[in-house]
Amino acid sequence: MKDGFAETPGELCPDCTAGPARENVRVAGGTPYEIWHTSDCPEWTVMQISLEAGSRRIKEQDAWAKELFPTVHERLKQAAETLPPDSPAQPFVDALTELVQAQADTTGFVVLHRWVEILERHFPPRLPDLDNVTE
Repeated sequence: MKDGFAETPGELCPDCTAGPARENVRVAGGTPYEIWHTSDCPEWTVMQISLEAGSRRIKEQDAWAKELFPTVHERLKQAAETLPPDSPAQPFVDALTELVQAQADTTGFVVLHRWVEILERHFPPRLPDLDNVTE
């Protein structure tokens, strides 16, 4: 590193051919990769527009899902109630219903240890049948 910049410029932008400089923008990602752009570079502008559009799409999807989630969650619970209690599908339905409730109770994702707790409760390990063990 020299003066805070990489000594090799990485790839040159085909539009602006910018290199390391305080007035340029550095984009880095993945394995050792960097490319520099001038602030008025068309490629840099397209990248910014794409990032903003993606961010907007994610916010719209999140708002849609938050609005609709209670309704579809209620439909799931109603459908689960229609199954006979002795149905072979009951453990699957109960686990799914509990996992969806766990998701409803959090603002993020249901963490892995919570998944395991729920699945372990509905699908406990089968213990060997000691009455039928032959030696």
